[in-house]
Amino acid sequence: LTERAKDFHILLDDVALTHLSFSSEFEKAIEQKQVAQQQAERARYTVLQALEEKKKTIINAEGEMQSAKMIGSAMKHNPG
Repeated sequence: LTERAKDFHILLDDVALTHLSFSSEFEKAIEQKQVAQQQAERARYTVLQALEEKKKTIINAEGEMQSAKMIGSAMKHNPG
């Protein structure tokens, strides 16, 4: 654009495009890309949520195991 304007002795410093039109196919493609990105982000969140739930389950199980060991040890040392 700058080169073309020079032919008419016009110096362009800055240009602002205020209205752009795209074909409906292009707009659909952009929308589909955005939807796909949102779905990928949602899937990523679901995986992270499942990993956190797994950690929580493991921690709870370890706590239960430790509790059972302590109760067993107490009963072993004090049977009556």
